Amino acid sequence: MAELNSAKPGTAGSAPAPRPSVLSLAIKEKAALYAAYMSFLANGGIFVPTNKTYNIADEIYLILTLMDDSSKYPIAGKVAWVTPGGANHNKAQGIGVHFPADESGQRLKQRIEELLGAAISSSRATHTM
Repeated sequence: MAELNSAKPGTAGSAPAPRPSVLSLAIKEKAALYAAYMSFLANGGIFVPTNKTYNIADEIYLILTLMDDSSKYPIAGKVAWVTPGGANHNKAQGIGVHFPADESGQRLKQRIEELLGAAISSSRATHTM
């Protein structure tokens, strides 16, 4: 009697991992930054509106621009939140990108919290909570 091989096709190191999706987000005002920032994630994160389907833990490369800051913040993060189309309470469809624990992620988290100041502790609704 023959044994069946239960290995999945392409898992024997034959195919390289897919490249992360590249997204760009420009936040132009403090209220939009407050609504998008995900302070409850360990390293911080940001909600990115998108109609594309993603799964939790998908790798994302995000280029973020914050208000009047001329810097662009490139972030290699992971999807930590998914709001599907047609979600309750008219929530925007999109994903939450968890910042990495590295220096770039910590620098961005600090910059966002600096821009938000006292507003970060507000109880106003956001895109995720």
